[in-house]
Amino acid sequence: MQAPQQRRESETDALIRRVQSGETALFYELIQPHQRSVYMAAFSILGNGADAEEVAQEAILKALTHLDQFRSQSKFSTWLVQIAINEARMRLRKDRRGLYESLEDGPPGEEEDYIPRDFADWREIPAETLERRELKEALGRALTALKPKYREVLVLRDVEHHSISETAKLLGISEASVKTRLLRARLQMRDALAPGYDGSWSAGDSRYKKVRPW
Repeated sequence: MQAPQQRRESETDALIRRVQSGETALFYELIQPHQRSVYMAAFSILGNGADAEEVAQEAILKALTHLDQFRSQSKFSTWLVQIAINEARMRLRKDRRGLYESLEDGPPGEEEDYIPRDFADWREIPAETLERRELKEALGRALTALKPKYREVLVLRDVEHHSISETAKLLGISEASVKTRLLRARLQMRDALAPGYDGSWSAGDSRYKKVRPW
């Protein structure tokens, strides 16, 4: 008996073959479970919801156009996310007209030090707290304020839950760089959100008011 993950992958492979054979009406069914991941990948690079939405649509269209190039040795979801990342990077280069900040590994020392404001542990934010509109907005501002190289790692690892090795492959960087950037991204996110200084996210905590507008 197939495990749920294997069953989903088998169903995806069957859908891909049908779309490749000409049943293009099934393409939406194929990509529908992955639309959020494609959007989040684009957002992790661009930091702008409207641009990420547009790039996500472009990535999905490109996936349809080039579906014959997909090889089942890799996961379809990973292939889609890689297209979205590439499209977002091209958009960023175009928008900055040559002032694009490289997201690849640079020379030694390019991972500048980040000095945290305290030494409290990063702790998971409870789901019920995330439903608070004010905190969701503060998280959005903090995420957008991160440099792209930190934001993309944080989104792929902590939001989309890709493994270290998958994240490294998607971004074209080393696993060591993924770990370093993720740590610094988490520190910056924590320091941007005042209630997280001691790991306390409880409702009604007066320190919650310390979340600053950007």
